[in-house]
Amino acid sequence: MNAITLIISLFVLLFAITVHEAAHGWAALRFGDDTAWRMGRISLNPIVHIDPIGTVLLPLLLVLVGALPFGWAKPVPVNPFNLRHPRRDNLWISAAGPASNLTVAGLCLVVIVLLKSVSPGVAFFLRNFLLGRHVLPQGFYPLEGLSLILFYGVLVNVYLAVFNLIPIPPLDGSGVLMGLLSDESAQKYERLRPFGFLIILALVYLGILRLIIRPVEIFILNVIFT
Repeated sequence: MNAITLIISLFVLLFAITVHEAAHGWAALRFGDDTAWRMGRISLNPIVHIDPIGTVLLPLLLVLVGALPFGWAKPVPVNPFNLRHPRRDNLWISAAGPASNLTVAGLCLVVIVLLKSVSPGVAFFLRNFLLGRHVLPQGFYPLEGLSLILFYGVLVNVYLAVFNLIPIPPLDGSGVLMGLLSDESAQKYERLRPFGFLIILALVYLGILRLIIRPVEIFILNVIFT
């Protein structure tokens, strides 16, 4: 991965994580908990959300080995005692992060389609870029360059949303599932939390996460290249 695509990847990831965490804080405020707001976490300023390992070290290591950057930010604090209906409200607070990423990804995809209609060379540029193993052509291509940023915007935001929707603690999908379960089932499900990180590592190691994301990736490429 060259320096330009490395910078684009990290920039897009930082933006995606920032939107994700700000959405959690905004949703919590809407349901009665102003903890994140008082701590300045409902913000699109990435500095307030940065986690040294998840936001800096891990993404940098991934792009250096040629992988799509991935990571996390500092969790937005939520005080359940401030929520009117803690488990139900937490469902929507948990869903807000992935929903914000899917919204951003959708907007980026729409703009790419519009750029294709303005400049047919956009799809050709992206196809050559991917098949050329991330080698950028010489010259100045403003619309094509914008399409490349948007392309990473789609991929990174979709990956972040799909990953977080996996119903394993502490991912957002677990908060969504908890809100759908009965009290008894929720208590039993909560026993998974101490083992959640190990389960996530196993999913990544066994390639199951890739199997989950691959159909979405194929859909995105079909929209862009057809």
